[in-house]
Order: sequence, then C-alpha cells, then structure tokens
Amino acid sequence: MLPTLPLGVECDGNVPRRLCVSHARVVSVSPGPLLRVEGQPVSLRCDVTDYEGPREQDFDWTMQQGEAGSINVISTFEPKYSDVSLSDRVASGDLSVVRLGDSVVELRIREVRSSDSATYLCSTPSTDSVFSGNYDAGVALKVIANTLKVAPEAPEPVVPEGGDITLSCNVTRHFTDPTYLSVTWSLRRPGIPLVDILTVGPDGDVVIGSASAQRYADGGLRLAIRRDGAFGLVVAGVTQADAGMYVCTGREWIHEEGGQWKNIVGKTVEMGAVAVTPTARSLSVVAKSNTTLNMDDTLTLTCLISAGNLASLALEVTWLVDGRTAVSLGRDGVVSNGSPSVGLERTGPGEFRLVVRGVRGSDKGIYSCRVRAWVGGGGRWYQAAEKTSNPVQVLVTQIKPNFAVTLTPSSTPQVTGDPTELACHVTNITHFLAGGRLGVAWEYTPLPGPPGDRLTTTQTTLPIGSLDAHGNLKSGTLYHDRLESGAIVLTRVEPDTFKLRFLRTQDVDMGAYACSVTAWTPSRQGGMEEAAEFLTPPLTVRWEPKRPSLTAVAQRVREAVAGGATFEMSCTISHVHLQDPGYSVLVQTQDSVDSATRTVLSLSPDSVLQHGGATDPNRRDSLVLTKTGPAEFRFRLAGVQQGDRGFYWCDITAWTKQPGQAWTKAVSAKSNKVQINFQETGPSFAVAILVLIEFSPLPPSDDLSYEVRWYLTRLRGGNKGTLLASVDRFGLVKKEARNASSDVSLERTDTHTYALNIHATQDSDSGEYHCQATPWYLSASTGAWTHGAELTSTRVFLTVRFPMWDSLKLPLLYGSVASVSVGLFSLLLGFICAHCCCRNTTHTPRSRNKLMDLEMD
Repeated sequence: MLPTLPLGVECDGNVPRRLCVSHARVVSVSPGPLLRVEGQPVSLRCDVTDYEGPREQDFDWTMQQGEAGSINVISTFEPKYSDVSLSDRVASGDLSVVRLGDSVVELRIREVRSSDSATYLCSTPSTDSVFSGNYDAGVALKVIANTLKVAPEAPEPVVPEGGDITLSCNVTRHFTDPTYLSVTWSLRRPGIPLVDILTVGPDGDVVIGSASAQRYADGGLRLAIRRDGAFGLVVAGVTQADAGMYVCTGREWIHEEGGQWKNIVGKTVEMGAVAVTPTARSLSVVAKSNTTLNMDDTLTLTCLISAGNLASLALEVTWLVDGRTAVSLGRDGVVSNGSPSVGLERTGPGEFRLVVRGVRGSDKGIYSCRVRAWVGGGGRWYQAAEKTSNPVQVLVTQIKPNFAVTLTPSSTPQVTGDPTELACHVTNITHFLAGGRLGVAWEYTPLPGPPGDRLTTTQTTLPIGSLDAHGNLKSGTLYHDRLESGAIVLTRVEPDTFKLRFLRTQDVDMGAYACSVTAWTPSRQGGMEEAAEFLTPPLTVRWEPKRPSLTAVAQRVREAVAGGATFEMSCTISHVHLQDPGYSVLVQTQDSVDSATRTVLSLSPDSVLQHGGATDPNRRDSLVLTKTGPAEFRFRLAGVQQGDRGFYWCDITAWTKQPGQAWTKAVSAKSNKVQINFQETGPSFAVAILVLIEFSPLPPSDDLSYEVRWYLTRLRGGNKGTLLASVDRFGLVKKEARNASSDVSLERTDTHTYALNIHATQDSDSGEYHCQATPWYLSASTGAWTHGAELTSTRVFLTVRFPMWDSLKLPLLYGSVASVSVGLFSLLLGFICAHCCCRNTTHTPRSRNKLMDLEMD
C-alpha cells in the first residue's frame, strides 16, 4: 500500500506516485533583530522561493508595535495599501519599496525614527495551485537615539621639522545597548584626497593606512590612550609631507548574527591644520672668533647652533680649514680625523668646541663650522638642512728659517751634445726647526729671439722638475720624457747641495736657469709643510752652435754585365759636428736622369728594413740592404733584369737621440749615382733541316735559364704562328700534336744554343720559322725564380722542293715489274688450263668418208 501524499505534493495521474515533486513556498527576510540609530538609513530585504504561478511576485509590508494591531506600510501591488499615518512618508519617499528582482524586494527607510521600532512582516499573496509552505516572515527593528560624539583637541598649528604632532580625539556615546566605538585619524592635503593614517577598530585592533605602514613599523606613529578614554596618536619626526588638515572620525558598531561587524553611525570632525617649519629656515650656525696664536699654543674655537627644533635634530658638525676637513663629529657622536692634539666635543645643547693643542704654522688659515641637520629616526633619517658658519681667521706667529742660495755651473757645453751640470748650494741656514728638510725646484727661461719673433721674445719660465722634502721627483710637462729616460737628472748630492745634469745638451737647452730651494717643517698631519722659499738669480747657459754636415759616397762593388747577374753597391758616410748619430738609408733609382725617382729599399735608424712601393713583390727576396760598418751600407740586387737598368744612389739622413727619447733629424745628404747598363740581344738562328738558335752576348751562369718556344707561320709575313715545340727552364720538352708525316725534336747543344730538328721533311713543312725565349733568373739568397723580358728572333723562310724524277722512278719501276709479272702469269695460267682441262680422251672411229674427215680435221 502506497503512503499518503503530504500537503502541497501534487501528482499527475499518468506519472507513478514515487516520481511526484513536492512544492513549498519559502518567504525570508533579513536576519534580526536589528539595531539601528535614529536618522540613519535602513533597508529590510524580503525574497520568496519555491513558488508556483507567475515569475514576478507581489509583496506586502506591515509593522506591529506591541499589542497594537498591525499597520500596513507599503505594497508592490496596491498603491493605496499604506496606512494613513504613513501615507505622507510614503509620498515623500521616506518609505519606499524597491524591487531587486522578480522575487526580491527591499523596504527602505531614508531616515529611520525612534517610532519606527517594530516588527516588520513581509507577506506574499498565494499564486500556488496548492497552499503549502510559509507566505510571510518578520524581523524586529529597534531604533535608538544618536548619542555619538566626537570631540577632538586641536593640535599645535605650527610644528618644526623633525618635531612631534599629538592628535587627541575623544569618541563617546550613551551606553544603552551593546554597541562599540572606533576612531580613525586622517590627513587632508590640498589637491589630495583624504588619506587614513591609523584606525583603532571596534574590537581594539589597529589598522594602519597603506602609506603609513613603514612609518608605524619604524616607530614614527605611536598610540597614546588617556585615562579619560580619549584616543591619542603621536606623529614623530614630522616632515613637510605631514603638513595639512587632520581629521578625526568616530564610528559606532554592533556585532550582528554571523559574527559580522555593522557600522550603524559615524561622525567626522576636523581637528585642525598643521604647518611644518623647515629646519633650514630656523637653523643658525655661528663660529667664534678670530684669534692670533704663537707656536705651541692651544687653539679653541666654538660653534654655536640654534634651531626651532634643536632637540629633535641629529647634528653632524665638521670644522673646515681653508675648505678642507679638519675634524668632524657625526650624528652618532663618533669623532672622525681626530688625534691626541686635535679634538671636537659637545659642551652643551647646540654648542661644539674645537681644540687644537700645540699649534703649528700649518694650523693657520680660515676656519669655518659646517653643520648638517638630520631629521627622522628608526631608519628614516634624512638630511633636512646644511649650513656653514661665518669664517674665522686664525693666525700663528712663527720665525721662518733663513738661508742663502747660489747657483754655479759645474760643467758647461762647448758644442751641441756635450753634457751640462749646474749646482745649487744652500748656505747660512738659521732658525731651521728640528726635523726640517730642504727641497729644490729647477726652472728654465728660453733666450730671447730676434726682434719681431713673437715666439721667442716672450719670456716664459718653464718648470723642469722638483724634489720635495721626501726626495720625490715631480717632472715638468715639457721635460717629463727626458727626466723619465735619464737624459736629465736631478740629484741631491749633499744635504745642502742639489745638482741638475744634462747628459747631452741640445740647442733648445740654451737659456737661463734658476733653482728655488724650499724649507719644509713637520706638519700636524704627519707630513711636511712649507716654511720658507728662496730663488737664485738666473744663470745663462749658451754656446756657439755649429751646423752638422754629412757626405755620402756610392761605389760599385759588383757590376751587372748581363741579365741574371748580381749588382752590388756600397755607400760610405762621413759627418762633421755630430755625436754618435744614427742613420737611415733610402736606396733610390731612376731610369734616366729626367725620369721619376723611385724608392727601392729603406733602412731606419733602428735597422728596420722596408721595401719601396716600386718593388715587385715577387722579387723582394732578391733585394738586400745591410749595414756593414758604423758608417757603411751595402745594397745588393740579385738576378738583374732589363727593367732594372738605370741609376742607383743612397739618400742618407743622420739622426740624433737622447736616452729614452725618439730620434731627431739632424741632416740629410745624397750620394753620387751608380748606373746599371747592359745589353741583351735577341736570339739568332740558321735553318736548313736543322734549326739552331744562339743567344749572345750572355756569359755562362748557373743562375740563368731559358724557356724556348718554336713557331711555324705558313704564309710569309703572317702574324699568327703554330706552336711546334717548347722546352721549359728545367729542360722538359713538349711537342704539339701533328698531322704531317714529318716529326720534330728539340735539343740543347751548349749553354745558349738550342736546336730544332725536322725529320722526314714534307712540303707541308714549308713556311716561316721563329723562336721566342724567356730568360729566368735564380735568386742566390732565396732560390726563387723570376722571369725577364721575352725575346723574339728574326724569321726565316723554309722551302721544301719537290724532285719529279726521284719521285716518279720508283713508281714506274714498280708498275712495269708488276705489269710484266701479271702478263707472264696470265700466259702460264692459260697454257695450263688448255693442256689439262680441254683435252678429249674418248676414241672416235674414223669415218669412211675421207673428205668429211679432212674437213673435220
């Protein structure tokens, strides 16, 4: 038996009962009870689910206060549904119902009143086919009076940079219901929206604004809650960014069902505007005062600092002497650059004292106090201002050392290149302190030039070099290289004697010289300081310069009389008024006296060999230029060719050099010219059947070989020839392919004679014959072959005559013999055939008719 269906369950007769679907309308409202503050907006939500009928549902709102009957508030279906007591509020929009969906509405009260405290019931008319579920739901609303008060205390309107701002705000309410309070501090700046700094929530939690998180972590924000319940916030180490209007916001909260906090009322009050005074505006630094001391006295200087926020500033104090740091005190209280005789201490608020014990002459100068003010803390320090005090002059009375300085020549040059030595003597030294030292500086003034020469008439003093108190060398700009190389030497030979030495004096060294001696005394920093300086009168060094001269002579060592030979030339040099010169050599050539000059080889003073641009790269190994003596050079050209004929000479340049310096050109000269002149004639030959070629006048040489080619031209005077055969410089013979029955062969009969043999000469061998020869030269130094100009012989015409009888007698003889032989053979053959093949051996009886037999016979 099937169970009975519950209320609200429908079943189609065609569907089994176990497949029937249950429908039950559900109406729900906002969870309650609700607690709200008078004058605040209130929204009550109502929705219906699991219903039948049209999609859009209607809703009716009623309210019930105590034992009184219900009062119609508003409906989505009936326009005149509202009670008369509420009609004005509905008409004004203070009470309204807003449809949020087909099945969701919201009852809204713009400004809730205390009289609105009631239980609100939301009901829906039935559109279901079967009445099931709930059709209404209610929620209790309690409205309390707005007793929230926010009473801030105005902060200081002007705060110095780096100071603190205290923000106090008292938030209260009448405690009639379980509500909670929160307070928020914010800052409003011109053109910038309100920014929250810090919030104390209803549960006591602290919420930091995103822009203040790091500052709170560094301790720049602190909460200070007073005993009277007022909330206090301290903003420490303020900057210009902290200036603006501060605002306090108090809020009242309730803890609703589900653990959610609900803000039911809030109030914002401006606390007051705060301006931040820059530290640089109020910072003042004063130094006291000018003073004059004697040696070994104690110097005391005071730096007075004042500022509007001095107590909140971290100060960094530095005493400067002539702009240089003497001693400093950091904001952390650590002294830098101090010593037992120099100290810096803080003697009071904004008062710092410099103490220098046992003053020296180096302690004189202009003193000033530089102050850097730092603002912040907890890792947020930044420099807010920097100021320097008025200058204070400190004088130290001292007795300077006294002495005399004289300059004398120890060695003077007679000619260019001689050494020069000058001595600077110090005498009559008085008032020289213990531990003092002497230093020297040398200077040079060029001699005046001729009138009108602006380059030499201007008297400019040039520093050569100096030795300080520790003996360190400092070179002048123009003399740096010569001093580094040792060409000029500065020495201290005795405690009171200094010397300047030129190893090789140049013409530019003529002029006036002076030495300046400086007395140095120990300084407070551990170094040396200048106490006195004396300069000698100038000493002139000059001599009569003699111009150098150079002579070069070229001589032929080996003469080239033919191509392939070796040419050798020597160049001898002599000079006057030159000291240990170096030479550079250019071997130059020209085809004739009026032709252009070409450079074959060059050799630098450092013996660096270079080939000229006119040198054939393939023949560079045949060229040699060497230095065979102190003033002699030798040039060798191996395997001369016709293109090498011409004039050769040496272009010599003499160079001088100071130690460590580059070469300086002194003088140049050219030698006499040596000529290479030889003649090479072309090959000549005679031809019969044997063709000979001879080269002359070429002497025998193992360094010379030939490449020979023979040509045949069919027509007399023709330009094109047919190559018959050739032999290269190594003796390898090559014959071209021939169609004629004749043949050719090549042979070398002696050093310069080559033979062409034509075997079985035919009439096709007639024509002009000539040969071409290319000389090849072997380099004696490298073993490389280079070829010379190609030589062509004169042409000779070869005629091959045809003898008629000699050419016909053998054919006629051979033909007659053949004819007779054939005739005899034919006769013999006929006889044999007739005798053997045609004979009748059968016997015929003789006829009785004799006449017939006779006729037959």
